[in-house]
Amino acid sequence: MNVILIAVISLGAIALVSAAILYIASKKFAVYEDPRIAQVGEVLPQANCGGCGYPGCSGFADACVKAGSLDGKFCPVGGQPVMTQIAEILGLDATAAEPMVAVVRCNGTCANRPRTNMYDGAKSCAIAASLYGGETGCSFGCLGCGDCVEACQFDAIHMNPETGLPEVDEAKCTACAACVKACPKNIIEIRPQGKKSRRIYVQCVNKDKGGIARKACTVACIGCGKCVKVCPFEAITLENNLAYIDPIKCKSCRKCEEACPQNTIIALNFPPRKPKAEDAAPAAAPKVAPAVKAETPQAEA
Repeated sequence: MNVILIAVISLGAIALVSAAILYIASKKFAVYEDPRIAQVGEVLPQANCGGCGYPGCSGFADACVKAGSLDGKFCPVGGQPVMTQIAEILGLDATAAEPMVAVVRCNGTCANRPRTNMYDGAKSCAIAASLYGGETGCSFGCLGCGDCVEACQFDAIHMNPETGLPEVDEAKCTACAACVKACPKNIIEIRPQGKKSRRIYVQCVNKDKGGIARKACTVACIGCGKCVKVCPFEAITLENNLAYIDPIKCKSCRKCEEACPQNTIIALNFPPRKPKAEDAAPAAAPKVAPAVKAETPQAEA
């Protein structure tokens, strides 16, 4: 009986000492967390998409509270309404951010980019890209397996069965960039949505020389540089045989669209162009000198 009592007392003493040690350790090594982090986290949509540039919504909430400013911070899923709520919680100013949208920079449809072989493997762009260049002569374009569709949490991107290319639904796109990360060919880009959803961009990522690129795709950029020459705002650069339009510098004058011989530059959601006036007015009819009536000499009386 004494042995049992001694064992119980011993275990109780050990438990008491352990509890005291844990209590002291919890107080000594306690990490203070600002309660506003939890408040901001409740406002966020909890999509954990990473589009804000931080590891999930909790990481974004922590960054907003600790930074002391919302400059350069934006939740693409919640948009401006969520950022306004966060600003109210933190007592900061919510800076207005320009809406962004995903843009597919490849126009290699089935008609523009003829197939040269058949891929018979796992339906994954990542796997296909690691094995070979694709089913066409263009090794830079879309592989058409739909990894971007699977990565999108908002049902904002779908594959068009007729063109074989992904298409973005602007109304659903949150610019979270999940599709950008999923694309092994880097053909999807996050760009400013633009006023009235109007955007101008080069719908090609082919870096081959002109002749090779045109042979692979009828609407490929051939690096001729005509768009660079006509742009009055220096918004277009030409590098590695490929033109690129800076959305910040571009003023949507559409001169580059007219100059492009390959129809590679896309002007999206713009009204149709007005028909051009006739280059030259019809030639005026030659003026005819008024006839002069000859005077008949009068006979002398």
